[in-house]
Amino acid sequence: MKTLARREAAPTLDWLSDVKVFAVNRLPAHSDHYYYESMEEAKQASSMNLRHSLNGSWKFHYSVNPASRPEAFYQPQFDSNGWGDITVPGHIQLQGHGKPQYVNTMYPWDGLADIRPPEIPQDHNAVGSYVKVFEVPEIMENKPVYISFQGVESAFYVWLNGAFVGYSEDSFTPAEFDLTPFLLDGENKLAVEVYQRSTGSWLEDQDFWRFSGIFRDVYLYTVPEIHVYDTHIRASLDDAYTNGTLQADLKLLQETAAPSKIEVELYHADGKLAASQNAVQDSGEKWTFSLQVDEPEKWSAESPYLYRLYIKVYNEDGSLVEVVPQKVGFRRFELKNKVMCLNGERIVFKGVNRHEFNCRSGRAITKEDMLWDIKTLKRHNINAVRTSHYPNQSYWYELCDEYGVYVIDEMNLETHGSWQKMGAVDPSWNIPGNRPEWQDIVMDRAISMLERDKNHPSILIWSCGNESYAGEVILNVSRFFKKADPSRLVHYEGVFYDREYNETSDMESRMYAKPADIEEYLKNNPEKPYLSCEYMHAMGNSLGGMHKYTDLEKKYPMYQGGFIWDYIDQSLIKKDRYGNEFLAYGSDFEDRPTDYGFCTNGIVYANRELSPKMQEVKYLYQDIKLLPDAVGVTVVNESLFTNTGDYSLEYILFREGRELYRDKLSLAVKPQSEGRAEFRLPEGITDQNGEYCFHVSLNLKENEVWAEAGHEIAFGQHVFQVKAAEKQPAGTGELRVVDGDVNIGVHGRDFTAIFSKQAGSLISLSYAGKEMISLPPAPLFWRATTDNDRGFSQGYQSGLWYAASLARRCTAVDLNEEAGEVTVAFTYQLSIHSEVVVKVYYTVLGDGSVRVKSHYHGAENLPQLPIFALSFKTPADYDQLEWYAMGPEENYSDRSNGARLGIFKNTVSENLSDYLMPQESGNRTGVRWVNLTNRIGQGIRISAVGEHLECNFSPYTAFELENAQHHYELPNVHYSVVTVAGKQMGVGGDDSWGAPVHQEYLLRTDQDLEFEFMINRI
Repeated sequence: MKTLARREAAPTLDWLSDVKVFAVNRLPAHSDHYYYESMEEAKQASSMNLRHSLNGSWKFHYSVNPASRPEAFYQPQFDSNGWGDITVPGHIQLQGHGKPQYVNTMYPWDGLADIRPPEIPQDHNAVGSYVKVFEVPEIMENKPVYISFQGVESAFYVWLNGAFVGYSEDSFTPAEFDLTPFLLDGENKLAVEVYQRSTGSWLEDQDFWRFSGIFRDVYLYTVPEIHVYDTHIRASLDDAYTNGTLQADLKLLQETAAPSKIEVELYHADGKLAASQNAVQDSGEKWTFSLQVDEPEKWSAESPYLYRLYIKVYNEDGSLVEVVPQKVGFRRFELKNKVMCLNGERIVFKGVNRHEFNCRSGRAITKEDMLWDIKTLKRHNINAVRTSHYPNQSYWYELCDEYGVYVIDEMNLETHGSWQKMGAVDPSWNIPGNRPEWQDIVMDRAISMLERDKNHPSILIWSCGNESYAGEVILNVSRFFKKADPSRLVHYEGVFYDREYNETSDMESRMYAKPADIEEYLKNNPEKPYLSCEYMHAMGNSLGGMHKYTDLEKKYPMYQGGFIWDYIDQSLIKKDRYGNEFLAYGSDFEDRPTDYGFCTNGIVYANRELSPKMQEVKYLYQDIKLLPDAVGVTVVNESLFTNTGDYSLEYILFREGRELYRDKLSLAVKPQSEGRAEFRLPEGITDQNGEYCFHVSLNLKENEVWAEAGHEIAFGQHVFQVKAAEKQPAGTGELRVVDGDVNIGVHGRDFTAIFSKQAGSLISLSYAGKEMISLPPAPLFWRATTDNDRGFSQGYQSGLWYAASLARRCTAVDLNEEAGEVTVAFTYQLSIHSEVVVKVYYTVLGDGSVRVKSHYHGAENLPQLPIFALSFKTPADYDQLEWYAMGPEENYSDRSNGARLGIFKNTVSENLSDYLMPQESGNRTGVRWVNLTNRIGQGIRISAVGEHLECNFSPYTAFELENAQHHYELPNVHYSVVTVAGKQMGVGGDDSWGAPVHQEYLLRTDQDLEFEFMINRI
């Protein structure tokens, strides 16, 4: 077999900084197919007998730089038994050596090494020396033996029994070598020397943790006497999308014998034969076949139908020696009239960018991690994934084929730090640009990805990498993709910065463009369809305003969706000084330089728990829209191929949050059409006054591989009022008022409310001797800064509201007594502006309930107001919550589409979301009432008077959250902090480095604001 750049000379460290040396003795890239020696094995699709894993414990030595490495460790006589052990696959920095480092756009050596490409740091270039002793498995004896490294970061040398085997760069595609000439009987010593920095590191400046080591599988493999080395399988559809053609090019291993014949059999998913044929020898080791399949089942994310192809190779004696099983999906992806179409239908990508990540093992993720991820995508209506920004493990593509997820497969290329510095574009030394010396090393990465992944039907688009500016080198990569695989389109966002290379991308792809900017493009006779390769920067409490993007899907056919940034937080488990585990971000490992918490952008937490943001994603990514009203539901089926009759349609009627009735409907709405069904309701069920709500859901009828029957895939609701809700009669009972020198006491039969003229607030609310006020209510204008707020510089822009929340002057205390009620009003002057006045009215009724009204009188030229609220503390024993509000997860004015009106429960501690850096979280909009009680049901109810409220309950104040960088820095819990707001600004999310919250979700500081609520005892 030919190898890439075979060299007989001794290896040298000069290769690490030589842009022309990136593969020495490495075998050519090939498809990632499996192969077996019998049909029985192939049909079982079990683990390959012809592979032998070398995963597990290896002897290991760590050196901080090449000068201190054990240079001769690969020699047979070198004794490494005294070394420690390391686990493969795994990162060096997560196993007690060196430290992980997180940086976003800058190179990790910025400020440490004064270098330019292709130079590499000399003093800080960690070296991992690995040794594994193995014996050749019996099944491989007297056969060729190869070794496959599925992922090594970032460059490595290989020796076997003291002989140099090869060298490779590119951390994220396989590197394979022929070990046969170097094998010995008995024990064999495999030595691998891994370098963290190499020329390839200049091409791997992705927004991720910087690790090194052997982090994907390593295995030996052999081949049968005749072996299909590479397959290129293309299952296409005709122009009518009716009949299919299955074509394939097979490349046999040159060193093996010639076959007598190669049979090809294609089976349906149920095992029935669909077609068969013998392959034809094209030339030498190349064979081809072409099968015609009438009306095949088509592959899509909605219906990922896979045929099973078996390629059977026979030797000259007529014996079967190899079977290659391959799953095949018939589909056609193309541009039609400037619109991307799948099987003839316009496609909308409802996608997410996904790093391979595990909070304990970094990018060394497991099959279990991937299974959890693929099921999570499907359960939340995410139909597409971009492999940001490198090829993933092969198993991920197998799952996307099987479960049905569209893929943008992105090559391992990002050079962000070479052309953009602190946001400013400066391509003065950009790589690869137009530098011909970088062409081969970049093209090698494209070839390695395409050759490995080309047979996966889930991959619709090849991507030329990420954020590497533009130029001739990347343009040539695009041309390679198009020539090698015309069945797919090519993506690259970087041409946005240099339109001379517009040909590189088949689509207009941008990052974090505002909705208005996207519309501007789409309105002006665009040449290409639009795709947001990254949008909705989901850092911390984010994803506000996402509907402004998804609303474009129906408005503009050439808007074809986008990919949220991103899927999972990149945070790592670490222990604090007391031995308690926490999720850490950049700088927590004393890594410098660093980009701190910018690695926490996931809609899933790093520990693979869902964040509250997923509620909004699932709703806005629904293919089927349910639009109920008071008598029925309109179903808008935007799916491409799915009939709603495949699902169960259920509706539930609630009154004041309590279920009255539920039933199911049968409604078959064809794809890309609408239907209507009327509710069947018992006579008179909505006669009673009150607030009613219909919940309508579309659920799986049968179990799927990704969810069980009953799983909800679409939801809609309709809220309506029947006359006016019956008002509860005002509480009756005698009140006794004591207007003291310092305090005003209002006393009832078994309650007391005390108002302090000195403190300027309600300081006590005691029911049957139980005190509910631990810290008096005070006007609140500040929320704990979110990541997006920080990016907007809210502390700088609006910091005076922080000060206004800490201190105010009470300028008047007014007492008014009427029949059955007593009102105490406090007027506050704020230091930030002479015209700003806040007045809070407390009206105590005879039954001990308190009506609270807060009024804000605004002024001109004040900065953005985060929140207008009242906040107070209760004892921490009151920590049980029951809501009648929008939920169940937290929601905000610009992130509430996915919330539903209902009654739900949680606790105060559970109400605090797990965003890595403490910040505002746990809010609910549309609050009708919420109960705060202790574990035996005693406490208070807060209920809206007139307009609905926004409420939050937390173990911590906004200021405690504001001043903590990690959750472990927060104080022990002593209180429940109650925040009742008339309104809070949205959370935003167009980006996290300056994008404002959209205007309609802000508070007007120059206008009067008011809200009102009741406090009732429970």
